[in-house]
Amino acid sequence: MEIELLEKKDQPLLLRIDITFKITHPNERTPKRAEVREELANQMNLKKSSIIIDNMKAVFGKPETLGYAKVYKSDKDAKEMERKHILIRNKLLAAKADKGEAKKKEEKKEKPSDEPKE
Repeated sequence: MEIELLEKKDQPLLLRIDITFKITHPNERTPKRAEVREELANQMNLKKSSIIIDNMKAVFGKPETLGYAKVYKSDKDAKEMERKHILIRNKLLAAKADKGEAKKKEEKKEKPSDEPKE
């Protein structure tokens, strides 16, 4: 996997740097978000937790993936500025299980069905 930085744009008011990148991955599957974050962190000499991958899209028919990432000054800035679902995708925020669905599953386990079997 090889990452090429296509564009780097400083966003001082948002306390971040926007990065557009292209990943070339011949004879490999499309890389996972965590692998890309780690490789970008190594390439730019940054902490992995300050890099947020916003989106990645594989190019049809080619072993390439185009993506957009944001590099924040600190983890705190990233958590304050980013949308919740993006933080969950990047494993910076734990996903909560839906309470309603969990209750329904528990109720089904506890109650035996009253309908006679035929």
